[in-house]
Amino acid sequence: MGKFVIKEAKGGVKFDLKAGNGEVIATSEVYTTVAACKKGIESVRKNSAVAEIEDQTAEGAAALKNPKFEMYTDKAGEFRFRLKATNGQIIATGEGYKEKKSCLNGIKSVKKNAADAPVEEAKK
Repeated sequence: MGKFVIKEAKGGVKFDLKAGNGEVIATSEVYTTVAACKKGIESVRKNSAVAEIEDQTAEGAAALKNPKFEMYTDKAGEFRFRLKATNGQIIATGEGYKEKKSCLNGIKSVKKNAADAPVEEAKK
């Protein structure tokens, strides 16, 4: 089972969503307070459950309404995803993947793990 881990970051706090094996599958922006970070986690829980995947790597792919997972390629040519909330704000991002299939698996893992993942605060 996955878990959300809140930890200190430069300028505030952020969360990582970790899979059962401890691998980070999604990361948040930096929040100014732990309370705001926890609201971000709730937003990921809610939005990831209903978000469709907008494949921006496919030619002629249709733009979807938010909330959505956007899958794209970065400057290094790796596949990445970002989860956007209903208001269009990016609430979680994934790492770079060499293969599209791995990126899709990352999205599936967020959908599976975020729903009931416990929240813990990292020790200082």
